[in-house]
Amino acid sequence: MMSDWFNLFRFWFSRKSFRFAILLLLFCCSTIAVSLVAVGDRAQATQPLQQAEEQVIRKFALPEDPAPAPVYRPAPAPVYSPRYSPEPAYFPEPPAPVYSAPRRAMSAPAPVARTESSDVKKADTSAKPNPVEYVWEFNRSPETGNRLRLEGVYPEVRLGFTRARNWQVQSAKAIIEFRQSASLLPKKSNLTVRINDTTLGTVPLNRTNNQTGKVAFNIPVNLIQNQNEISILAEQQTDENCTNPNTPTLWTEILPTSKIVFSFLPQPVTLDFSRYPYPIADEFSPEPNQIAYLRPKTMQSDWLTAMTRYQAELGRLIGFHPLKTRVVDNISQLKTEERLVIMGTPATQPLLVTLKLPFTLKEGRMLDGEQKPLPDDVGVLMLTTLPEKQIPVLVAAGNGTAGMNKAVQFLVQTKDRQLGTGQALLVNNLESPQSPEPRDWAGYLPNADRFKLSDVSIDRNAFFVDKTVRGTRAAPVEIPFQTLPGDRVLRGSTVTLNYSYSPQVNPRNSTVEVALDNITLGAEPLRARNGGRHSFTVNLPDDGVRPDSKLYVRFMLHPQDNQVCGLEADRQLWGTVHSDTGVHLVRDTVIRLPDLNLVKAGFPLAAPQDLSTTAVVLPDQPSDAEMNLLLALSRRLGRITQSESIQLQTYLAKDVTPEVKAEKSLVAIGLSDRLPVPEALTSKGLNLNTAFLREFGTTQVQALPDGEGVVKSVVSPWNDRHVLLALTAQREQGLRDVQDLFEIDRLFGQLQGDTALIHRNQPNPSPFDPDDYSLEFLNRAPREKVVTQASLMGRIVLFLQDHWLLLPLGIVLLPLLMYGFSQIFLNRVADRGAES
Repeated sequence: MMSDWFNLFRFWFSRKSFRFAILLLLFCCSTIAVSLVAVGDRAQATQPLQQAEEQVIRKFALPEDPAPAPVYRPAPAPVYSPRYSPEPAYFPEPPAPVYSAPRRAMSAPAPVARTESSDVKKADTSAKPNPVEYVWEFNRSPETGNRLRLEGVYPEVRLGFTRARNWQVQSAKAIIEFRQSASLLPKKSNLTVRINDTTLGTVPLNRTNNQTGKVAFNIPVNLIQNQNEISILAEQQTDENCTNPNTPTLWTEILPTSKIVFSFLPQPVTLDFSRYPYPIADEFSPEPNQIAYLRPKTMQSDWLTAMTRYQAELGRLIGFHPLKTRVVDNISQLKTEERLVIMGTPATQPLLVTLKLPFTLKEGRMLDGEQKPLPDDVGVLMLTTLPEKQIPVLVAAGNGTAGMNKAVQFLVQTKDRQLGTGQALLVNNLESPQSPEPRDWAGYLPNADRFKLSDVSIDRNAFFVDKTVRGTRAAPVEIPFQTLPGDRVLRGSTVTLNYSYSPQVNPRNSTVEVALDNITLGAEPLRARNGGRHSFTVNLPDDGVRPDSKLYVRFMLHPQDNQVCGLEADRQLWGTVHSDTGVHLVRDTVIRLPDLNLVKAGFPLAAPQDLSTTAVVLPDQPSDAEMNLLLALSRRLGRITQSESIQLQTYLAKDVTPEVKAEKSLVAIGLSDRLPVPEALTSKGLNLNTAFLREFGTTQVQALPDGEGVVKSVVSPWNDRHVLLALTAQREQGLRDVQDLFEIDRLFGQLQGDTALIHRNQPNPSPFDPDDYSLEFLNRAPREKVVTQASLMGRIVLFLQDHWLLLPLGIVLLPLLMYGFSQIFLNRVADRGAES
């Protein structure tokens, strides 16, 4: 029986058609099986995702009927204390500006103020508020100095100013004070004032010698925007026919007491994260932003880390605009102009219970829309106001410390922050950006050896483009040319300038000049009569490019016919610097620590730029002076860095571990007798000890009182590639002076050596007066060299520079060795000759 079946199977299997059918059947079955498995796997993979999504939605349900977004109502009459003299005697009525209202975006009156208050319910208008007057003086701009000088036949100066977001401007006027040369012809010389390229009016320059002119121009309120520019143009003539533009008597000075006077009504603002950081911080406010952090019940390292990261991010957002921050114990200490930031949990911040929040608080826990406690690792961000609604409040909280950290981290991560909208946010998950490379710094020259100016960043997310200047006294083209700290530009580095100029230029006396930090590198005459595009190469000086260097290109343009005068004849002269200008750098990287000159540029604290290798250490119970110094340091670190995130760590002294000391650069803050890292005061150089004892080498003195602040940098005892920076003093007054050092650009830009001493000369010093502070710099700590990138020959040269005593010794030993080897060789040759 079995053999019959076997014979039958062998008969059919011997046929080709049967074998093909069997193979086709097996292929179809396998295909169906694989498809079923894939669909099953996909279904199994999709099911947990759906379950997870449903679980998240159920777990983090939002309130079903949230209350309307809170409205921040500024105080009706903030005190600005305007300081200006009475109205000028000469007060011309300017003609109406000529512009097409329907075609210009700026023609809508006060667009920002109306937009931000459009969704706010109108208050009772029975008692109309009185407008507030504010004065913005020209001397508040660092470009003004002692005066703005107009030189030449058709000079022009420009100043930028801002308007706060919640200002509804009622009226504005520009009051210009000036002095002029007595040689100017009154009938042919005049002064023109413009706001945002719209002319306000023109006045003649008819003052006599030493007489100060004072004129005022009304500014149409629809010209005032968030960012504005006032330009002052002059026509200065000393000859009835044609004035020589190089005559030194062609000058007019705009005095720093010139001002713009605003009259405005502060508008209420609906709080929404789509406008963040406003109104917590307003980058357009002409007054300093004032922010207060509420101190928690228990001071912890996690809270300090969250505060310093947020403060550093404010430094990046606000930039050079003034910022005043402090830590308060309760809301009774708040000022009217301050904004409040609350970080922590309901247990550490009891004030949260008294605020009107979109999420319910019960038994020290925040609840979601289903009245379930939120997990400890979920961050909660909320905008609200204090009961009087005159102070906005930012809440970054969570039921646990992990949630608070996640909420703050969301605000300091640039890309994630853009997702924010509404009054409240739940931060469920947060992706941490990858830390940048230690030498990848935005705003500095690229790391490549060859690049173009179009690769050089001139501002955040902005790169150099073709730049054109016009006129006989054209301003130079300014190009940031900053090397990374420690980079040395060596001999052989060049810049190949690509430029073009107009055909009306006189080739006999017109030139183009390239300068580095106002040191001329080279110049070339503009020989072609028809203008056009040209190029020439200049050599960069050896080790002459610094982390704050700038490259300048100046065009000296003169017309072919000196008898042709007028504004049109002057403006037809132009020169352009092209962005395809090539740069070739030969460089190495040699860093010597400690050096406060490197700290000024951010190294090594800001390497990498997210501050992930930097930690700040405070005493276990920090005082107000130490906390304020921490805020000033954090803001400065934020200003000198750019990255997608901030990973700065802050510890109390009890929480610092050996791993932290070995892996990070440390910044110790505190009085000398309670400095959390005392190793900074036991190295060579200046040391501060108890009983007001000061040591410098073998010299010891006791100063009473010792009110100086000290900034000292030493190589980290735990890692020679990191530094230990001490910010200390014998008294709290010295800590406040160190705080001023980090807040005032003029003082911070002077850091050098390994130790800086700062002392105020006035009880209430002015940040603009150079005589109100005294700075001294010491350089006694031993420096260790860290070579990160250098050629073999460069390393040999550096070794001989550090061990120069070996050079004369080598000069003596080398001839002796050569003489010895030569004698041995000659003796062997003589012996072989004798044997043969």
